[in-house]
Amino acid sequence: MMDWFKANAEMWGPPASIVVIGILLGWGFKRFIHVRLKKAAEKSKWKGDDAILDAIEPHIVIWFFLGALSLAAGSVEIVDPYNDYISKFLVIVVIGSMTLALSRLVVSLIDLWAHGQDKGFPSTTMFTNFVRITVYLVGVLIILDALNISITPMLTALGVGGLAISLALKDTLSDVFAGLHILLSGKVQPGDFIQLDSGEMGYITNISWRNTTMMERTNNVIHIPNTRLSAATVKNYDSGESSFSVKIQVGVSYDSDLEKVEQITSEVIQDVQDSLEESNKNFEPTMRFQTFGESSINLMVYFRGNRYGDQHPIIHNFIKKLHRRYEEEGIEIPFPMRTVIHRNQNEE
Repeated sequence: MMDWFKANAEMWGPPASIVVIGILLGWGFKRFIHVRLKKAAEKSKWKGDDAILDAIEPHIVIWFFLGALSLAAGSVEIVDPYNDYISKFLVIVVIGSMTLALSRLVVSLIDLWAHGQDKGFPSTTMFTNFVRITVYLVGVLIILDALNISITPMLTALGVGGLAISLALKDTLSDVFAGLHILLSGKVQPGDFIQLDSGEMGYITNISWRNTTMMERTNNVIHIPNTRLSAATVKNYDSGESSFSVKIQVGVSYDSDLEKVEQITSEVIQDVQDSLEESNKNFEPTMRFQTFGESSINLMVYFRGNRYGDQHPIIHNFIKKLHRRYEEEGIEIPFPMRTVIHRNQNEE
């Protein structure tokens, strides 16, 4: 019994030690060296090194383990077919692990590139899943090639099966390709505030395989089929320049001193412009007298908001401050007036 234990210990002890040492080296590399590399990468301006280190972090110990297992297997005479099984196992795990790391890296790099663009790129669930699936398919093909498995029959079967699936999932595939069209055309992107031709308004939050998610300003979520959004007439408030004009109409009495009205109104306009973050600081607000109304002289005030929704605090604060100043300066905002003539005819 002792001889059998000693013989097995001499045979399997060194390989097992190699595997254990490899795991410990991987843990130590991840615990000490990789952590220091990440701290150094955080100080650099290029964010790509952070993406690389984040992508390989979950696989460091696995790669050290696989390297040690390969060395251990080479130091032991293993009879067929187990030697072939171990070799194929190593190939599958190595390529699979590298595929997972590469998919995460590619998605991170594309996301970094998107944020560096002027308008950005649609980094949505649909787009990131499309990139991941593409990388996964390439990894599977590499594994099959490494295992000397012919993929020609599989491609033929997928072609026939794909035709049947495309007929069965016609509506789903229409939404998928409509979603790709939306992404590539830049019709809408996540973060845009849009209005559909049916009247719904909201912020685009995500574009998935079948639906585009839009959140209204009341926090209600609307799921729009991609085919409908692709064919719809859309008003995009954030396409190009997101700022927009805010118009406020004011009426003053015919007895008012228009020079004084212009001065007071301009002071209130400048106060609102300086005090509100929602007002566009690159635009100089103006006022213009417009029409002789039925009971007032009408003027129009023009602000510019940074994006849709900023008009509400601008209008709110301007009306409050202007009403108070007009009251202090004795400027009248008249009520609508009508002259009614009543004729009473006596019947004989």
